[in-house]
Amino acid sequence: MEEPHQRKHIIMLPFMAQGHLIPFLELAHNILHHNPNLTITIVNTRLNINYLRSAIANRPSPPSQIHLKPLPFNSSDHGLPPNSENTDGLSPSQIPKLIKAIVALEAPFRQFISEVVSGEGSSMVCIISDVLMGWAIRVAKSFGVFSYSFTTSGAYGSAATVSISQNLPHRNMADGGTYDEFHVPSFPRSCRFKITELTQQIRDADGEDEFSRFFKSNVSLTHESKGLLCNTVEEIEPLGLEVLQNLRKIHVWCVGPLIPPKMLTKNSGSDTSSGVTSQRSGKQLGIQPEKCFEWLDSHASRTVLYISFGSENTISETQMIELAKGLEESKKPFIWVVRPPFGFDPKGDFRPEWLPFGFVDRVKKQGLVVYGWAPQLEILCHRSIGAFLSHCGWNSVLESLSQGVPLIGWPLRAEQGYNAKMLVEEMGVCVVIARWVDSSITKEEVSKVINVVLDKGGKGDLMRKKATKAGELIRAAVEINNGSSYNALNDFLARCFSI
Repeated sequence: MEEPHQRKHIIMLPFMAQGHLIPFLELAHNILHHNPNLTITIVNTRLNINYLRSAIANRPSPPSQIHLKPLPFNSSDHGLPPNSENTDGLSPSQIPKLIKAIVALEAPFRQFISEVVSGEGSSMVCIISDVLMGWAIRVAKSFGVFSYSFTTSGAYGSAATVSISQNLPHRNMADGGTYDEFHVPSFPRSCRFKITELTQQIRDADGEDEFSRFFKSNVSLTHESKGLLCNTVEEIEPLGLEVLQNLRKIHVWCVGPLIPPKMLTKNSGSDTSSGVTSQRSGKQLGIQPEKCFEWLDSHASRTVLYISFGSENTISETQMIELAKGLEESKKPFIWVVRPPFGFDPKGDFRPEWLPFGFVDRVKKQGLVVYGWAPQLEILCHRSIGAFLSHCGWNSVLESLSQGVPLIGWPLRAEQGYNAKMLVEEMGVCVVIARWVDSSITKEEVSKVINVVLDKGGKGDLMRKKATKAGELIRAAVEINNGSSYNALNDFLARCFSI
């Protein structure tokens, strides 16, 4: 790629995780769609830059205005396995080490900004950094460069994360809450949160632990940015947006959904010819797409359950066996993407003993068991998909709702518990089946929830109607010159170099 020159220059710094890299790349493409006269440079570690290079090359007509800048990083220096430059493949105990290690990027990032500013001038440069990379705002200020934060999560999940992590309200029930319920500052008093909706890390935090200190410092830095970009649609998260705006004290632009444009084409869920490319994940698929779509084509509209816990999550061995038994008992058709259970090498081979004896053979007519990876975007776009059993990661939520597909929630980490809460209580498009890897679940519970969501009539139909409405709002938000997200990105670009 040629070096950027003599254009206004946006420099992007994503966090080192697939769920962050992908939205940053989608944002870069959207920005250039609005203004092709800009230059964009995405900065990250070498392996993440290689991944982004492949993802860009896989897109039709990749834009020449996107440049990639690798920064030096040695994971072994931070107590991580060699070549661990991404949360993918790390155990939950190792991810905090990676988050702590990212400050090692500040010095080389500062050197890069110094070179850019000396050649182009500070007025020609702005920085968009991940909310987990707050130190980038400090770097920007030292060079007189405008900087903006970007949360790849939704508004509600982001707001709950900030308020709960800063205030730890669950440690003080003096506000009249019960042992299990508590009020979160900035949220309405009627919106009660539960202990079970918090990750173990948040439950254990006391304000002085390493996580709390990092988070408070990071939030303080992001408050100093000129504004916040959020990967959501304002019409589907009015409460979350209001709370987030009040918490952040800076302008919030809702610029989502940052998913492939083909997923936002009206009626894209009617067949398999939408042309969506799932290869943006960069993973080797565990099933031939043709076989997958042939199987899906054989099922009626809105009858199939799709099950996947994302690129970095898995459930326990006991939970996996009960989920399998519940699927079989439900008699509903399904596609289940399986990976080694919690505590085992996520990149290792899948062992037969992790599923009930004879399960795969017994359900051959009922479902597809896919090992490793499946073409998720195309699957969700297929007319036969009736529900998505998901970890409620925000990218997966947007992908599902864009197709009018309701969710069965099983949050496993990060802000996923808050996402699930919002999807249930605010949107009515989700039922939570379990939370975290330490919860117990029975095959009877699994079968019951699946039938409630997929059966015609009753709650399942209401969820589908609400999900369909959400899909309409999502598509409307990106309409040229009329959509709220389209106009928000236009407004941001008009102001980003001059606020």
